[in-house]
Amino acid sequence: MDSARRHHTPSPSHPRLPTRRALLRGGAGLTVAAGLAGASLLTSGTASARPGHGRQADRPRGPLAVDYPGAEWIPASSSNYTAADRPEQYPIDFVVIHVTQEFYDDTLAIFQNPDKAVSSHYVVRSADGHVAQVVREKNVAWHAGNWNYNTRSVGIEHEGWIDQPDQWFTDALYTASAALTADICRRHGIPVDRRHIIGHNEVPGADHTDPGPSWDWARYMKLVAAH
Repeated sequence: MDSARRHHTPSPSHPRLPTRRALLRGGAGLTVAAGLAGASLLTSGTASARPGHGRQADRPRGPLAVDYPGAEWIPASSSNYTAADRPEQYPIDFVVIHVTQEFYDDTLAIFQNPDKAVSSHYVVRSADGHVAQVVREKNVAWHAGNWNYNTRSVGIEHEGWIDQPDQWFTDALYTASAALTADICRRHGIPVDRRHIIGHNEVPGADHTDPGPSWDWARYMKLVAAH
């Protein structure tokens, strides 16, 4: 979920912003997740901590603020996404799957930090599949590292580390994320197939590897199709 340009339209002469790793490296209490080249976010703790680490009490949902009825509204800083009017302004053609390389609460804190220039639309918690919406789908979240794909996609971050799938890729996470993706696809007319539901690593020009080789795409797509 790399940062994207701050402008509505890309410009060849516009300088490319630093990668997400560089942007987040200076965050208070955050350190690089060692050995995970291409990771989605940076970690502020050890990957061995149990799922749900640092979980806060659920905040009240904003019933009119979310696009997905099962989500809790925890808004990102308005400095970290582009206000838009999708799908009128840009079609929504893809769902992009990410893994945070970060704890759930710390991911939300990063998205709320106006200095980070990064966001997704949703974050799914590992322990129980709780879904937070942080950017409205009509707006362009800065998650894919590719402006064209940012404008045409919905980004979903999943709490965890790609090298510890048995610990973080829980049944609850798969189930909740699949229900969310199915709802996004239904509302926007996105085909439920691997050409339109993709990993961050499949975004053209991506230098990230998430969701990683252990993400169970066959299982995930079956769950999405079942809804």
